[in-house]
Amino acid sequence: QGHGPMSLLPATDSSPAWFDGGAGNGTAASPEGEDTYGNAINAAVTLVLVVTMVSLGCTMELEHIGAHLRKPRGIFIAVLAQFGIMPLTAFALAKVFRLNPVEAVTVLICGCCPGGNLSNVFALALDGDMNLSILMTTCSNVLALGMMPLLLWAYSHGLSDTRFVIPYGKISITLALILLPCAAGIFINAKFPKYSRMMLRAGMALLLVTGIVFIVLMALYMGSIIWLVFSPTLISIGVLMPLLGFMLGFFLAGLFHLSYKCRRAISMETGFQNLQLCSAILRLTFDPQVIGPLYLFPLLYIIFQIAMALLLVLMFRLY
Repeated sequence: QGHGPMSLLPATDSSPAWFDGGAGNGTAASPEGEDTYGNAINAAVTLVLVVTMVSLGCTMELEHIGAHLRKPRGIFIAVLAQFGIMPLTAFALAKVFRLNPVEAVTVLICGCCPGGNLSNVFALALDGDMNLSILMTTCSNVLALGMMPLLLWAYSHGLSDTRFVIPYGKISITLALILLPCAAGIFINAKFPKYSRMMLRAGMALLLVTGIVFIVLMALYMGSIIWLVFSPTLISIGVLMPLLGFMLGFFLAGLFHLSYKCRRAISMETGFQNLQLCSAILRLTFDPQVIGPLYLFPLLYIIFQIAMALLLVLMFRLY
């Protein structure tokens, strides 16, 4: 089974019975074919992520990293937003929309996940503080080792009696795929600065192409079933959660009088979650017969995360 940190494809060894890797003709997909396809997708996503994180590392400077570590106010605010605002937002939405226990827990898991790599990409697009952005993502994933079990235990008491399985291995892999490529990018920027801009452009070009392919594939895959699988309530939550995360993260950073570059970075860090972890927890915690189509909710959520972030980037560039 692949471990691509941004891959949200159903795992072949435990895919829900209703998932058909084909064209929706109701026939069972070949396990060997699914496994090969899934591993190929995970390998491609991992390669793109590594190149992207190396290129983002080229925007970082040791002097600025040290400044954020010596005065970690921005990191503290981001952690407060990530593990304070988002779980509470997920819990509140589940209560307001009166979700059933399985739906509520699915939304809660998404809200309790740490920051994802897409926050770094969109922080760059919004001219955010990249040193702070990548430090925040790293810290939130480290803290997730303890905070996710605690938050899920605390909030789930008001929703269900589910016992969660936390994929610590995937969190560790995510950390490695942040730290090692970024370290390489920092080294390139420090020792070979004339190549760092070239690396950044190449990485962003690769990400742009693969991002367009991803969006098209997800539109084809989800477009025909989204209105059949998900209720209007879940679709509304998929839109509201990232939007509230972006807004509340920005305003919280503003309350502490951080620079606008830091505010934009914290906004992206708050609104983007590592949804592959959400998929892994759903797969490990629930039987396929219990979770059913809700296994696809992280896919729906990431589509709306990207859509909301692209809208913010467009508004920022026009402004």
